[in-house]
Amino acid sequence: MRGETTRAEPRDRLARPWHDLRISVMDRCNFRCPYCMPQSVFHDDFAFLDPAARLDFEAITRIARVSAGLGVSKLRLTGGEPLLRPGLSDLVARLVALDGIDDVALTTNAVLLSRHLDALHAAGLTRLTISLDALDPVIFSRMSGGRAQVETVLAAIDQAAERGFPGGIKINTVIQRGVNENEILPLVARFRHSGVTLRFIEYMDVGTRNHWSQGEVVPSAELLSRIAETWPVEALAPLYRGEVARRYRFMDGGGEIGFISSVTAPFCGDCSRARLSSEGQIFTCLFASQGTDLRPVLAQNSDDALEALLRAIWQGRTDRYSEQRHDGAPAPRAGGAHDPQERIEMYYIGG
Repeated sequence: MRGETTRAEPRDRLARPWHDLRISVMDRCNFRCPYCMPQSVFHDDFAFLDPAARLDFEAITRIARVSAGLGVSKLRLTGGEPLLRPGLSDLVARLVALDGIDDVALTTNAVLLSRHLDALHAAGLTRLTISLDALDPVIFSRMSGGRAQVETVLAAIDQAAERGFPGGIKINTVIQRGVNENEILPLVARFRHSGVTLRFIEYMDVGTRNHWSQGEVVPSAELLSRIAETWPVEALAPLYRGEVARRYRFMDGGGEIGFISSVTAPFCGDCSRARLSSEGQIFTCLFASQGTDLRPVLAQNSDDALEALLRAIWQGRTDRYSEQRHDGAPAPRAGGAHDPQERIEMYYIGG
């Protein structure tokens, strides 16, 4: 549980607190999803970070510990694909042990999950989120860049569900019109009554590689209507301020589903998240163009200096990109960029 803090927790310029830190531990991925890391760009000769350039576990733990003193209570390990990072369960154990941290989650495509499941569970991982965009093998292959078999992912999900995690297991599904919208009902049918929560995510204009257009977005309201025609649902109240998914319960007791609607119903007003890249850049928005390099202050070996910098970064935050996009406002991109081509890539800072 959160310990007492001796200094006031910072608020940004829109009075939002900082409660969540998403930590990218790896800029590489073993998938080549067209909407994130298309093979045409991220080919075999693409220059990813040298392993020595990534923050070590000591530095990551230090940033998380200082962030906890500023109000952060939830940590999420992301990538790229975080399970490509050697020894990840050791980092999980370090983060779980920090005062003030109540929740340590992992987002993965699950291809490597089976071999790491025992170690992650033993380390105390709280929650698990698995990306799965289709059950149909052909569509799954198309959306993952042909790098894996859907059966491998499904087997890992079943194994994780049998093992159990305190905060549960979620499936994140990005729906892109004309690509995988016919997978909606099969996915719901597959995970109802399983104890695994399925969440549908509107296709977003993240990064510079996916050539996003509004016409490819399937609004969450449309998804909900399709699902409710077969399995009636009722809305659930948010569990906490800043919860990104709108949750619904199946009336027949089949579990829950959720919808993350950054395009049609943006939730910037309650956003409490910052993102740390694998080599030490911190970003205050998923749609940012630039971050702040923490490595110089880390080299000072002063927690007070690190805390002061993190506090100042959060207190200066004004990001509300999704609301500006929704309102049609010709405002600068998050992080000060006017050109979408300047935005940071999702694989670099996690989703």
